[in-house]
Amino acid sequence: MYRGNAELLGLFSIDETAWGNVDAEAKEELEMAASEDSEEAIDHGILVANLGLRLSEELGFDNNFCSEIAKAGIVHDIGKLQISSLLYGRKEGVLRIEEIKYVRRHPTLGYNYLKEKNIGTEDFRNIILHHHENYDGSGYPDNIKGDLIPVGSRILRICDVYAALVSERPYRAAFDKNASMELMIDEVKNFDMNFFLAFMRIVHADSFKDIDDYIKRCNSKVHVKSKRKL
Repeated sequence: MYRGNAELLGLFSIDETAWGNVDAEAKEELEMAASEDSEEAIDHGILVANLGLRLSEELGFDNNFCSEIAKAGIVHDIGKLQISSLLYGRKEGVLRIEEIKYVRRHPTLGYNYLKEKNIGTEDFRNIILHHHENYDGSGYPDNIKGDLIPVGSRILRICDVYAALVSERPYRAAFDKNASMELMIDEVKNFDMNFFLAFMRIVHADSFKDIDDYIKRCNSKVHVKSKRKL
């Protein structure tokens, strides 16, 4: 399992009608950012890094590119460092549209942080900036679509979604592998189809067992923490 520079990974009342119009992914992003502690954030980064490494290898990219994808997976949510103080101070159950807008700034905040610290190349930073863009142009921050989205961002988009679905959260149970893939197929418009088909191959390969085991270990830790809070 690739672990990389895990220490670089950061964290990460409304009108009912307005909240009802917010899409499920936006609600998930807000709850994830508000509830995730530093250990869970590091675990998530390591998982995305390993998924990205496997997928880029499956797609036939060279070792240097695969290594860059793994590093990008580790730090893809580093922009959440700058929103944690807002979210951790919120009252439980109080959700604001403004908070969702702020959470969705994290790719830009991450890009700016890496640029300020002179970390990575511009191509590397652009992977972080665009890892929430959707292939059909419905993502953020720039609503770019198709091949205009950097290759690395298209890889991380798939891996980030899968990692979120299979992970136990304080506010919901993890989805199993098959349910997660079904949910992703329902939203396949968000993904580069060729990359997604390759991802399906690696997820169901025998060599994926070490990642399955890592996911189980991470989810077990969340179970233990939840029991302690009861």
